[in-house]
Amino acid sequence: MKAKYQSVLDLGQDLNIQNGDVKEENGILFVKGTAKNQYEKNLLWDEIKKIGGDNPSDIIADIKVADTSIYATHTVKKGETLGKIAKHYYGKPMKYTVIFDANKDILKNPDIIHPGQELVIPNL
Repeated sequence: MKAKYQSVLDLGQDLNIQNGDVKEENGILFVKGTAKNQYEKNLLWDEIKKIGGDNPSDIIADIKVADTSIYATHTVKKGETLGKIAKHYYGKPMKYTVIFDANKDILKNPDIIHPGQELVIPNL
């Protein structure tokens, strides 16, 4: 089972999942740990579903979220806009106003963001 779900385990390492534990019993892989935020938890579940389908019966994952007050954090990269960031996290570029409103302490204009800025991506 570990080999089948290796990409999930690798992603957990890449995301620096805390309190992680993996064990296999009777053909079922038990995975647990704590993701930084809901977005990272969703990434793990998306990877699990990519391998095992929507209701996999050979893996049981108990993934907690350390910070439920936000959806994610995002470090701005060159060429990004709030619209592109909103599309990435929410699937809708027009949700950029939600991100702008949550970051008014560092952003003065939704059209001006700079590489390296750390933005809060709020829960919808």
